[in-house]
Amino acid sequence: MADKTPVIELRNVDKSFGPIDVLHEISLKVNEGEVLCLLGDNGAGKSTLIKTLAGVHQPTRGEILLDGQPVRFSRPKQAQEMGIATVHQFGGTFPLMSIGRSFFAGVEPTRGWGPFKVYDRKTANRIAVEAVQNFGITRIDDGDRLVGGLSGGERQSLAIARAVHFGARVLILDEPTAALGVKQAAHVLRIVNEAKRRGLAVIFITHQVMHAMAVGDHFAVLIRGAIAADFRKGEKTREEIADLMAGGESMADLESSIEGYMESHDGHVPPPVH
Repeated sequence: MADKTPVIELRNVDKSFGPIDVLHEISLKVNEGEVLCLLGDNGAGKSTLIKTLAGVHQPTRGEILLDGQPVRFSRPKQAQEMGIATVHQFGGTFPLMSIGRSFFAGVEPTRGWGPFKVYDRKTANRIAVEAVQNFGITRIDDGDRLVGGLSGGERQSLAIARAVHFGARVLILDEPTAALGVKQAAHVLRIVNEAKRRGLAVIFITHQVMHAMAVGDHFAVLIRGAIAADFRKGEKTREEIADLMAGGESMADLESSIEGYMESHDGHVPPPVH
């Protein structure tokens, strides 16, 4: 049987900032209903790779394909419109908003017509609560409740449910369990498995090997901006994966200095060194 076309694929993707090479020939594939765990210690290049997938950065070389077709995003909104959703470590939700408001932030349902349109709180709350409960978050039953009163795991789950509701096909999860306790982390891992069951292509970025092994189908270890190992579930032990990750030297200072330079220079990359 021929291999099915991946939902998302990277082919020989490099990313450089001026003279500094951060990503080196990254090639990865993720199919629908599959979780790719991208493993790497802090500073392995994960942040740059996430931003390249999400349209914040464009590849210097190589290409990104969706359903087998090359795509190029000039801004994050384009990636979102094509079904690539990124959920960052703290969930991308709004603590001072209600669950319904946070769920529909920027795309609020309305009722009435013309100048008499008003926010439809009842509809927003109903849809938001149904969406999160469909992911097994049964403790959330009031859309007026403030997001800030949710646990970290519930906030992550709310953000994932929101992304799926608005048409995500590729779900990029950036260290979703890093700041959570055991019980909350287990809750998020259940949500990841539910997203996989629904046919999403999931990229799960983490440095926690046990969490990756709980949900992953396919694994890649990132060291110094390059893929050091690429393997399927069951092909390596926890100890072997941890040893691979320990072989990397930190790029955290490098990525931080590049981003700091760009923020203070209107988005320009560092100049070449002569």
